Amino acid sequence: MRNRMVLPLAAAALALPAALLTAGSAQAAPADKPQVLSSWTQTSASSYNAWAAARANQGAWSAYGFNWSTDYCSSSPDNPFGFPFQMSCARHDFGYRNYKAAGTFSAHKSRLDSAFYEDLKRVCAGYSGATRTSCNGTAWTYYQAVKAFGVAPAGAPAA
Repeated sequence: MRNRMVLPLAAAALALPAALLTAGSAQAAPADKPQVLSSWTQTSASSYNAWAAARANQGAWSAYGFNWSTDYCSSSPDNPFGFPFQMSCARHDFGYRNYKAAGTFSAHKSRLDSAFYEDLKRVCAGYSGATRTSCNGTAWTYYQAVKAFGVAPAGAPAA
Protein backbone atom coordinates (compact mmCIF):
# COMPACT_ATOMS: atom_id res chain seq x y z
CA MET A 1 0.00 0.00 0.00
CA ARG A 2 2.82 2.39 0.86
CA ASN A 3 4.49 2.00 -2.56
CA ARG A 4 1.22 2.84 -4.33
CA MET A 5 1.03 6.12 -2.39
CA VAL A 6 4.62 7.18 -3.03
CA LEU A 7 4.29 7.44 -6.83
CA PRO A 8 1.23 9.75 -6.87
CA LEU A 9 2.78 11.92 -4.15
CA ALA A 10 6.08 12.15 -6.04
CA ALA A 11 4.27 13.09 -9.25
CA ALA A 12 2.31 15.77 -7.43
CA ALA A 13 5.49 17.15 -5.83
CA LEU A 14 7.16 17.42 -9.26
CA ALA A 15 4.14 19.10 -10.81
CA LEU A 16 3.76 21.70 -8.06
CA PRO A 17 6.97 23.68 -8.79
CA ALA A 18 6.12 23.76 -12.50
CA ALA A 19 2.63 25.03 -11.71
CA LEU A 20 4.02 27.69 -9.39
CA LEU A 21 6.59 28.77 -11.97
CA THR A 22 3.88 29.07 -14.63
CA ALA A 23 1.59 30.99 -12.30
CA GLY A 24 4.42 33.23 -11.10
CA SER A 25 5.61 34.16 -14.59
CA ALA A 26 2.18 35.50 -15.48
CA GLN A 27 2.17 37.73 -12.40
CA ALA A 28 5.62 39.25 -12.06
CA ALA A 29 9.15 38.86 -13.34
CA PRO A 30 11.71 37.31 -11.00
CA ALA A 31 13.18 39.70 -8.44
CA ASP A 32 16.66 39.40 -9.96
CA LYS A 33 15.58 40.76 -13.36
CA PRO A 34 17.52 44.05 -12.90
CA GLN A 35 20.68 42.14 -12.00
CA VAL A 36 20.33 39.79 -14.97
CA LEU A 37 19.70 42.72 -17.31
CA SER A 38 22.74 44.50 -15.92
CA SER A 39 24.94 41.42 -16.27
CA TRP A 40 24.03 41.14 -19.98
CA THR A 41 24.70 44.80 -20.80
CA GLN A 42 28.23 45.34 -19.49
CA THR A 43 31.24 46.21 -21.67
CA SER A 44 33.04 42.88 -21.26
CA ALA A 45 33.24 40.01 -23.71
CA SER A 46 31.88 37.68 -21.01
CA SER A 47 28.79 39.88 -20.69
CA TYR A 48 28.28 39.77 -24.46
CA ASN A 49 28.74 35.97 -24.49
CA ALA A 50 26.24 35.49 -21.65
CA TRP A 51 23.69 37.65 -23.51
CA ALA A 52 24.29 35.73 -26.77
CA ALA A 53 23.79 32.40 -25.01
CA ALA A 54 20.55 33.65 -23.42
CA ARG A 55 19.37 35.05 -26.77
CA ALA A 56 19.89 31.62 -28.32
CA ASN A 57 17.75 30.09 -25.55
CA GLN A 58 15.11 32.77 -24.95
CA GLY A 59 12.53 30.28 -23.72
CA ALA A 60 14.59 29.62 -20.61
CA TRP A 61 14.25 33.32 -19.75
CA SER A 62 10.55 33.77 -20.60
CA ALA A 63 9.55 34.40 -16.97
CA TYR A 64 11.67 37.56 -17.05
CA GLY A 65 9.62 39.17 -19.82
CA PHE A 66 12.64 40.54 -21.67
CA ASN A 67 12.09 42.29 -24.99
CA TRP A 68 14.35 40.51 -27.48
CA SER A 69 13.11 42.40 -30.55
CA THR A 70 15.60 44.23 -32.71
CA ASP A 71 15.85 46.19 -35.91
CA TYR A 72 19.59 45.56 -35.71
CA CYS A 73 21.44 48.72 -36.79
CA SER A 74 18.24 50.70 -37.45
CA SER A 75 18.67 52.83 -40.58
CA SER A 76 22.44 52.19 -40.78
CA PRO A 77 23.86 49.13 -42.57
CA ASP A 78 23.98 46.02 -40.36
CA ASN A 79 27.26 44.94 -41.96
CA PRO A 80 28.93 48.14 -43.21
CA PHE A 81 31.76 47.48 -45.67
CA GLY A 82 31.31 43.78 -44.85
CA PHE A 83 32.01 44.21 -41.11
CA PRO A 84 29.50 42.05 -39.19
CA PHE A 85 28.03 44.57 -36.75
CA GLN A 86 24.52 43.06 -36.72
CA MET A 87 24.76 41.16 -33.40
CA SER A 88 26.40 44.13 -31.66
CA CYS A 89 23.43 46.21 -32.77
CA ALA A 90 21.01 43.53 -31.54
CA ARG A 91 22.54 43.60 -28.04
CA HIS A 92 22.44 47.40 -28.06
CA ASP A 93 18.73 47.26 -28.95
CA PHE A 94 18.19 44.73 -26.15
CA GLY A 95 19.66 47.12 -23.62
CA TYR A 96 17.79 50.14 -24.92
CA ARG A 97 14.42 48.37 -25.07
CA ASN A 98 14.65 46.70 -21.67
CA TYR A 99 15.98 49.67 -19.74
CA LYS A 100 13.32 51.86 -21.33
CA ALA A 101 10.66 49.36 -20.22
CA ALA A 102 12.15 49.41 -16.70
CA GLY A 103 11.97 53.20 -16.66
CA THR A 104 15.72 53.55 -16.08
CA PHE A 105 17.01 54.15 -19.61
CA SER A 106 18.66 57.52 -18.96
CA ALA A 107 20.69 56.12 -16.06
CA HIS A 108 22.10 53.34 -18.26
CA LYS A 109 22.38 54.88 -21.75
CA SER A 110 26.05 55.81 -21.47
CA ARG A 111 27.06 52.27 -20.41
CA LEU A 112 24.89 50.71 -23.12
CA ASP A 113 26.56 52.88 -25.75
CA SER A 114 30.01 52.03 -24.36
CA ALA A 115 29.17 48.30 -24.39
CA PHE A 116 28.09 48.70 -28.01
CA TYR A 117 31.42 50.29 -28.90
CA GLU A 118 33.37 47.54 -27.10
CA ASP A 119 31.34 44.90 -28.98
CA LEU A 120 32.15 46.60 -32.28
CA LYS A 121 35.85 46.80 -31.40
CA ARG A 122 35.84 43.07 -30.63
CA VAL A 123 34.47 42.48 -34.13
CA CYS A 124 37.26 44.62 -35.54
CA ALA A 125 39.92 42.75 -33.56
CA GLY A 126 39.39 39.85 -35.95
CA TYR A 127 40.96 41.84 -38.78
CA SER A 128 44.47 43.11 -39.34
CA GLY A 129 46.26 45.97 -41.04
CA ALA A 130 44.28 48.51 -43.05
CA THR A 131 41.13 46.42 -42.79
CA ARG A 132 41.24 46.60 -38.99
CA THR A 133 41.88 50.34 -39.15
CA SER A 134 38.89 50.77 -41.45
CA CYS A 135 36.71 48.61 -39.20
CA ASN A 136 37.75 50.56 -36.09
CA GLY A 137 36.96 53.83 -37.86
CA THR A 138 33.52 52.53 -38.80
CA ALA A 139 32.97 51.30 -35.23
CA TRP A 140 33.89 54.76 -33.90
CA THR A 141 31.41 56.36 -36.30
CA TYR A 142 28.62 54.00 -35.20
CA TYR A 143 29.43 54.66 -31.55
CA GLN A 144 29.42 58.43 -32.02
CA ALA A 145 26.06 58.18 -33.79
CA VAL A 146 24.35 56.29 -30.95
CA LYS A 147 26.05 58.44 -28.35
CA ALA A 148 24.70 61.61 -29.97
CA PHE A 149 21.41 60.44 -31.45
CA GLY A 150 20.51 57.19 -29.68
CA VAL A 151 17.12 57.36 -28.06
CA ALA A 152 14.86 54.76 -26.60
CA PRO A 153 13.12 52.80 -29.36
CA ALA A 154 9.79 54.12 -30.58
CA GLY A 155 8.00 50.87 -29.67
CA ALA A 156 9.17 50.87 -26.04
CA PRO A 157 6.63 51.82 -23.37
CA ALA A 158 6.92 55.28 -21.87
CA ALA A 159 8.66 55.57 -18.52
